[in-house]
Amino acid sequence: MGVKKTYYSHGKLLLTGEYLVLDGATALAIPTRKGQSLSVQKDGGNGVMWTSLDAHGKVWFEASFDLQFNISRTSDEGIALTLLDILLKAQQLNPAFLNEQKLYQVITTLEFPSNWGLGSSSTLINNVAQWAAIDAFTLLEHSFGGSGYDIAAAQIDRPIFYTKMEPQPQIKAVTLSWDFKDQLFFVHLNKKQDSKLGIARYTGKQVSKNQRQQITDITHKLLLCYHLSDFERLMESHERIISEIIGLPMVKEELFSDYKGVVKSLGAWGGDFVLATGTALDQDYFKNKGYATIVSFSDMIA
Repeated sequence: MGVKKTYYSHGKLLLTGEYLVLDGATALAIPTRKGQSLSVQKDGGNGVMWTSLDAHGKVWFEASFDLQFNISRTSDEGIALTLLDILLKAQQLNPAFLNEQKLYQVITTLEFPSNWGLGSSSTLINNVAQWAAIDAFTLLEHSFGGSGYDIAAAQIDRPIFYTKMEPQPQIKAVTLSWDFKDQLFFVHLNKKQDSKLGIARYTGKQVSKNQRQQITDITHKLLLCYHLSDFERLMESHERIISEIIGLPMVKEELFSDYKGVVKSLGAWGGDFVLATGTALDQDYFKNKGYATIVSFSDMIA
């Protein structure tokens, strides 16, 4: 058996700039502690044996295919076709990728539940790009598309300001010197948000230069928050602006109108996690409403 090579990528959360990051607003993106690994071992034979493990170590997807990308067996044809498309795009960007007459045994391992929305796709793209020795942003562009903030978060272990620009995004590592991190937590809404649907809903909306600038300004002002109240005011402003643009009610209005703290949507609105402010006791409010998955800021963030 050949040497095993392992690649790793962080998951992501988008604290500010959802939707508008696609149009050049500066967003605050945060890599998560948990991510996804991809290990590859070459052996005698020919083709690819692919196994994907979930956070509990259970197989959730597997496939075998030859080096001409013909599937011989799979547990899910839809996922297999998406995967082969990514690998084919990677090979087009680097023709030396997957061109040895070997059996490639590939195992991917997710560290977070797949319905958490922390980037099972973006971490896969970044891991495949590392394996193929190609640019991950280019591979994303040729496959799933999107702003690329999730790829930037996959590659770094610090919060970043991310601005989508041509030909390369602007990425700046930042420090969140917040004394109130123990009063921030994430609540899972018990449903997976389809990012593509969220993007499709946003595409075509009229976004003014002023609105884009407002979101960029909020992102920058977050670094200057010394009190929780300052942070909460900025989060409320951000929610109002996005709500106006995409024509959806704010998550607090819709689900948590009697909660005393702030509740902010993240990423594509309507699923995955929300960010809430409050004490450990305040978390009982969400638990009593049936939202059992609550993760503290320090446990979530890399």
